[in-house]
Amino acid sequence: MIEITDQPIEVQSCIDAVQSERAGAVDVFIGTVRNHNKNKEVVRLEFEAFDTMAVKKMKELADEASRRWPVEKIAIVHRKGVLEIGAIAVVIAVATPHRKDAFDACRWVIDTLKEIVPIWKKEIYENGEEWLEAHP
Repeated sequence: MIEITDQPIEVQSCIDAVQSERAGAVDVFIGTVRNHNKNKEVVRLEFEAFDTMAVKKMKELADEASRRWPVEKIAIVHRKGVLEIGAIAVVIAVATPHRKDAFDACRWVIDTLKEIVPIWKKEIYENGEEWLEAHP
């Protein structure tokens, strides 16, 4: 399960997608929209994505994570569009035989996703807005 969506992310669906009888651990990262950043009050976020390229890069991340750790299954789902405070923006679920590998792989995927996947985030404030990542 690797996708970009404009619909709310079903966390349980991501967990279900990575269940494996060979996995003793499933680590799940859930990224949510917070109400502040850099001493500014955030009203909402807007995400834009180059969908086909983003999915391609996310698949590459899943493949690389599987080379680095004994990943049984992985799910990466990111939202786009307007997200209100508290909304889920991204879910990453990683199943491995042991917990350390699940934690390590999941952390690497979210950190690397933020660096290389063409998804752009704009914060909307009461008195302005700001793109936080480079925007085309």
